[in-house]
Amino acid sequence: MAEAPRTKRKREEEDGAAAHDGAAATDPFPLAELRLRRVLRESARDKAVFLHGEVRGGGDGTDAVVILEKTPFQEEKVSELLKKHTKLELQMRNDIYSTYHLYPPPELSEIKTTVVYPATEKHLQKYLRQEVHLIRETWEDYKNITLPFIQSQSFSIQWVYNILEKKAEADRIIHENPDPCNGFVLVPDFKWNQNQLDDLYLIALVHRRDVKSLRDLTAEHLPLLRNILQEGTEAVAKRFGVPGSQLRIYLHYQPSYYHLHVHFTALGYDAPGSSVERAHLLADVIDNLAMDSMYYQKRALTFTLRADELLLKKFQEAGRV
Repeated sequence: MAEAPRTKRKREEEDGAAAHDGAAATDPFPLAELRLRRVLRESARDKAVFLHGEVRGGGDGTDAVVILEKTPFQEEKVSELLKKHTKLELQMRNDIYSTYHLYPPPELSEIKTTVVYPATEKHLQKYLRQEVHLIRETWEDYKNITLPFIQSQSFSIQWVYNILEKKAEADRIIHENPDPCNGFVLVPDFKWNQNQLDDLYLIALVHRRDVKSLRDLTAEHLPLLRNILQEGTEAVAKRFGVPGSQLRIYLHYQPSYYHLHVHFTALGYDAPGSSVERAHLLADVIDNLAMDSMYYQKRALTFTLRADELLLKKFQEAGRV
């Protein structure tokens, strides 16, 4: 699907990330109390459906976003899938070709479920299918349109600080460089269930809090970026046995949340947001900054915006779309 900037790490809910609030994370989601309101979006490619539900409590209902996603096959469970009480129902046969519906037992038919609860209107709009527009942002556009917009919005990234301060997900940390200026934390992304390597997905969150995005980077940040590239690659190889030559390591622009972070995904995985209009390879970013410290304060950057996004409206009002 065409990726717009707000498709962030499904752990990376920029607008509060209820699932990352330390207290909320300990309480199970009341699925039995959920009433389906509408289907926000479905993706045949990703085998996922995005639902808007309402949890009925003592008073008014509370909105929730529930994402149901088929998980990739696990090689070690394929034999079990074929043999263990699996029902096979013929649909069509023609010469040597035939198609069936296969009904596996519950323990082999897992559906990954991501919940945003309570969900705000921003969350609902984020997952709603929208038209997308391609934006070509100059440095002047960034200063006059994008940066004032970012500064005017209240994008909560408390969940990021919770991870960095070990208040949440401390047991999920794969690697940490504790240096406050050039250090980072590497954690699995919530889009990855860690049961197989085909869709490996990790996020490096930097410790320093004064870098919002690619636009802020200069040669001053090269030690930090090189640490992420080298140490992150080594940590993935050591922990998961995946070499650097089989990793896609990149930054998003626009990012889904404004705290600098770097994505590590399996090269063979068509990860959301890895398309050319959004992903910038970390190695290229390092080379560009080594060549020109002000590279990202000079060049135009291209990205997509969804039709309902306020930033698109700002570009339209400025006559830039």
